[in-house]
Amino acid sequence: MSERFAEIREGVRAVCGTFDAAYYRREGYPDELVRALTEAGWLAALIPTQYGGSGLGLAEASVIMEEINRCGGNAGSCHGQMYNMGTLLRHGSEAQKAKYLPRIASGELRLQSMGVTEPTAGTDTTSIQTTAVLKGDRYVVNGQKVWISRVQHSDLMILLARTAPKGAKKSEGMSIFIVDLKSAIGHGLTVRPIENMVNHETNELFIENLEIPVGDRIGEEGQGFRYILDGLNAERTLIAAECIGDGRWFVGKASAYAKERVVFGRPIGQNQGVQFPIAEAHIEVEAADLMRWKACELFDAGKPCGAEANMAKYLAAKASWQAGDACLQIHGGFGFAVEYDVERKFRETRLYQVAPISTNLILSYVAEHVLGLPRSF
Repeated sequence: MSERFAEIREGVRAVCGTFDAAYYRREGYPDELVRALTEAGWLAALIPTQYGGSGLGLAEASVIMEEINRCGGNAGSCHGQMYNMGTLLRHGSEAQKAKYLPRIASGELRLQSMGVTEPTAGTDTTSIQTTAVLKGDRYVVNGQKVWISRVQHSDLMILLARTAPKGAKKSEGMSIFIVDLKSAIGHGLTVRPIENMVNHETNELFIENLEIPVGDRIGEEGQGFRYILDGLNAERTLIAAECIGDGRWFVGKASAYAKERVVFGRPIGQNQGVQFPIAEAHIEVEAADLMRWKACELFDAGKPCGAEANMAKYLAAKASWQAGDACLQIHGGFGFAVEYDVERKFRETRLYQVAPISTNLILSYVAEHVLGLPRSF
């Protein structure tokens, strides 16, 4: 796999390498990095060639995300465009694709945001309360969303809202829309930023009588939950790749430091107490990587991959956190110094134990849908 994607890895590294460590550790959205990746064509990887993209698969997209993190960056600033794309690509009309995809591929528009999570529903997506009521040729939307990332640096947002009351089949009655954020903000959409520990641009959204044209509904009314599942499987697989990138960054950083740091007249890497945590972290990252490739293979073949995507995300998030913990411990006090970047990456990779889906919910999914155990909630 490494040889197969060597050209992609080199290309992404070339872009990321134009930014130094000081850039990656600064606060605020890395707009210059996102623009550079867009101009180089990397964020249009999944867009078909007839719309100006590269027409690549999830496997290639995952390598792009992995390398951004492996270079010391944080792909959380731009990964939304990759997995949000699936809803539009697989379920959008030809008119919608022609309208949006070429402009997204060129960088004229950014599709970085997806509005699904709500304060009272959390990961229980079928319990969302945001409504979209059809009135003439427009939907009028009211509700609230939370933990909606990159809204302030995106032009478009994928929005999930309820177009029918919750019925016997709770996955039905929800629809997906494309929202033009530039026209929506201040005209029914209010954005309130949420400060957080990982310098991740995320927000709370308040929606009051927001009007969305019927033509900006994706697919059939009431089938939105089914449509976003494609995006969620892609999201979890891409997050797994980012964690693998983090894990490899931590292993590389820890190994280099262990070779250079001399205490009691010998490199600390000569001690098994230092060697073993690094070696174990490397093994765990490599094992998680295998599940990443399996999920990508199934997704790109159009086959069911819910279990594999969830397991890849679980294993990779766990491996990156373990690698980060080992790296911090091996650096000792220097691991807490901002200039070493360990503490920043340590905080960033911790997020993936919680989001975009918590480890507990992954375990519940596997228990029920893979092992056939009774539903626990």
